[in-house]
Amino acid sequence: METTNFKRIKHGFFPEIINREMRISSPQTFSRHFSSSQVIVEKIDLYGELNGHEGCVNAVEFNFNGDILVSGSDDKHVMLWNWATKTKTLCYASGHLDNIFQARIMPLTDDKRIITSSADGQVRLGEILENGQVKTRRLGKHQGRVHSLAVEPGSPHIFFSCGEDGLVQHYDLRCGSASKLFHCFSFKETNSPPLNIRLNAIIIDPRNPNYFAIGGSDEYARVYDIRRYRSDGSNVSDEPVNLFCPRHLLHSNHVHITGLAYSKASELLVSYNDELIYLFQKNMGLGPSPLSLESETQLSNEEPQVYAGHRNSRTVKGVSFLGPKDEYVMSGSDCGHIFIWRKKDAKLVRVMVGDRRIVNHLEPHPCMPFLATCGFDKDVKLWAPMAGDAPALPKNLKKIMESNRQNREDQSPATLAPDVIMHVVRLQRRQMFGYVERRYSRSDLESDEEDGDEDYISGLANDITFSEEYPDENFGDCKIS
Repeated sequence: METTNFKRIKHGFFPEIINREMRISSPQTFSRHFSSSQVIVEKIDLYGELNGHEGCVNAVEFNFNGDILVSGSDDKHVMLWNWATKTKTLCYASGHLDNIFQARIMPLTDDKRIITSSADGQVRLGEILENGQVKTRRLGKHQGRVHSLAVEPGSPHIFFSCGEDGLVQHYDLRCGSASKLFHCFSFKETNSPPLNIRLNAIIIDPRNPNYFAIGGSDEYARVYDIRRYRSDGSNVSDEPVNLFCPRHLLHSNHVHITGLAYSKASELLVSYNDELIYLFQKNMGLGPSPLSLESETQLSNEEPQVYAGHRNSRTVKGVSFLGPKDEYVMSGSDCGHIFIWRKKDAKLVRVMVGDRRIVNHLEPHPCMPFLATCGFDKDVKLWAPMAGDAPALPKNLKKIMESNRQNREDQSPATLAPDVIMHVVRLQRRQMFGYVERRYSRSDLESDEEDGDEDYISGLANDITFSEEYPDENFGDCKIS
């Protein structure tokens, strides 16, 4: 084993080091090759834990420079961390009434603006003031939980939200209110009314920010073009420009999408509940509607790359790339492990315990081979290449994967601790009573449904918070630019 590792290091690292010392390769090239090396990925291990939240942590994200980490939790608080020193630099009450599912730092704002979404259906903005306090206000509202926000790359103003009400909204922070784009409905061949699609994920193509993809309670990842939606809001069509779905899941009734990710090359990564993860190239789309597919011969001959071994059943799990050129794919699992595959051939290169129960979200560092994860535990875990003898793959990997496979194929409940079961029951109860599935009319899209925005100011010292209601600010009307 040691001989094998030495050979891999010799052929993987030494030539790069020599080229760097002889100035044959640039520092940027060396850094990219170093970060993407499989030997480095196999050495990723627990670097530390960030403790401070009093509930499950559902959201983590690095800022643009990678020196600050933001987290959101069931405790309805947002925290900023200096992850390198493992210290909390800020904590504030978000103003949400339920669990925070997403927290993101807007780029080019000096890390002063943080957007959040929650199980209460609200999308909120936190602004860090000069005196160190945080002012929060509501930007938009969904009739159901909001799991995902998508920030336009490099923009300090523009982002999207999607919710379990099927609504997709567009935001411009220079204005103050959301623009409702459309509601997403199922594809139906019969005369029965289409069903509302409960949306779990929304992402923006980094190579062309005009395109964004959504996924939810059916088998199709839908891609839309923002240029189709006029600034006067008169176009409310939910027809996508392209669809992605594995052949064997077409017209399936038992799967749904929990996570999406775009690579830097516009490859689309899709994670399915109680199924697997699939990587689609741009030419693998089905077109704007599956109803136009008359036969299998109309489908692309290429099949998406498949990543297997994990279990995605109990929660809304994300999926992500890792590496400077997205050389790896990673996901959490119901078995509490983190799975990292090589993108090109789906080979498992690292499996490690990431949570006592379930790992929900993994966030890669923007520049280095580091990552942050969160799950049912009340902390954020940090991962980095570490010097040690820990094996890249656990000895009982076959047993772990076989158990995940059997549970997935049987669609049987995973073995969970009583507190985890109660947590899931509470989430399901909120969904049952807090969300009513219905088809929305044109008037629904045009109505504001704002029931009074409130601004709150939170003090930061020792996590003591106080609130103060402010009069509504006049931002005027805002539409898509």
